[in-house]
Amino acid sequence: MAEIHLKNLAHSYLPHPAGSADYALKKIDHVWEDGKAYALLGPSGCGKSTLLNIISGLLIPSEGQVLFDGKDVSRLPTEQRHIAQVFQFPVVYDTMTVYDNLAFPLRNRGHDEDVIATRVKDIAQMLELTPDLKKKARGLTADAKQKISLGRGLVRQSVAAILFDEPLTVIDPHLKWMLRMQLKALHKQLNRTMIYVTHDQTEALTFADKVVVMYDGDVVQMGTPQELFERPAHTFVGYFIGSPGMNVLPAHVDGAQAYVEGCNVALGRGYPGISGSNVEIGVRPEFTHLTSGREGLPVTIKRIEDIGRMKIVRADFFGREVNITVPDGQPIPLDANRIVFDPSRINIYCDGWIVNGEAA
Repeated sequence: MAEIHLKNLAHSYLPHPAGSADYALKKIDHVWEDGKAYALLGPSGCGKSTLLNIISGLLIPSEGQVLFDGKDVSRLPTEQRHIAQVFQFPVVYDTMTVYDNLAFPLRNRGHDEDVIATRVKDIAQMLELTPDLKKKARGLTADAKQKISLGRGLVRQSVAAILFDEPLTVIDPHLKWMLRMQLKALHKQLNRTMIYVTHDQTEALTFADKVVVMYDGDVVQMGTPQELFERPAHTFVGYFIGSPGMNVLPAHVDGAQAYVEGCNVALGRGYPGISGSNVEIGVRPEFTHLTSGREGLPVTIKRIEDIGRMKIVRADFFGREVNITVPDGQPIPLDANRIVFDPSRINIYCDGWIVNGEAA
């Protein structure tokens, strides 16, 4: 296991980058704790794979260092970093049995057969592969093959970290939940540093102790699932995390009041002297409520989507869509024509970044 310090790290695929736009990975400086589970989350092209490949040793960073427990490994090859990696598509040997596939990484490093047998048995039991140990990998399903691939990454005990590069992409949707839960349980059992790359927020939020949200080569926020939900550090995090994402509306903020299209919105904190070219309020649909009368922001309900556990109300506010979630069983007023926000759940953003207010 290892504490991983990404020290002033940046990377460009161009030989002579001239500016920020030339970097696939913009400068970051983060320490990832030993034994924790992290998820790299973001859309395609945001820099997730670049960062993972730098950690694994497949890429040498243009700038900065990768430190494992304080040791600079930036230019060490993958095999000298003691990294286990599980890829998007299963890496298995079809002509080998499941047992031999799981044993391969240990045999490759000269371990005794009795040690190998014990480790293979333990990993097979964790992944529910014991009945298949004598079967050839060729005839197994895609999800079983990916379990083998996971097992090959987990079977070695002396690894600094285990890296997962979108490992559930080829798995049928109804099996993904089961494998996610197995990975979470395995992390608790093994207590190893794990880094999981995905564009799927559900995978990230259910697997990780901390989620690293990336956007356009930047790490815009690293935090627990609760922190990302309640206090998105950037409006992109608000959009990307949650279903539906955070409502973001342009506003003028004066102290503990915000003004949106001329309508007054009370804030839970004060924001004296806030300035910037782009000031917005951000409120989750879960903290947005329908009402009728004179209070709140005027809206027109466009449609209601019933997804079982809740209803999603899509409403129009001066040409902007605003989403409201209503718990299952709670009625929606027929004359609802306004929305109100929970003041304590309103976040203020200036040029995309959250502003910390003062006690009102």
